[in-house]
Amino acid sequence: MFWTRKPHAVAHAEGVAPDHAREIAAAYDRGRRDERKARKRHPILMGLTFGAAALGAVVLVLAAKEGSFARSGDAVDQGLAVAADKAEPAVRNAAGDAGAALKDVGHSLTPAADKAQ
Repeated sequence: MFWTRKPHAVAHAEGVAPDHAREIAAAYDRGRRDERKARKRHPILMGLTFGAAALGAVVLVLAAKEGSFARSGDAVDQGLAVAADKAEPAVRNAAGDAGAALKDVGHSLTPAADKAQ
């Protein structure tokens, strides 16, 4: 196939002059760079896509294991409920600690007017 070979090899094989072969190779490389830029993907969106695909795979495996999608959905819901119950106190404690730290920092700051006197 023409597009799988190096452009300079194609140019040489088809009897193109070496000067033109270099121009063809440069144009080929520019085209590849341009196409790569046009197909650039956003890393967060790709991460979300892979995450959704992984979640779908887990649901399919659970459906095969449980025998139905309804029972696998119940298993997923139970797992999420357990995770939420465990995560809620940890998040609440972290938020409380962050609030206390901000309050302490706020008390240690002095207004600029007090420093000028």
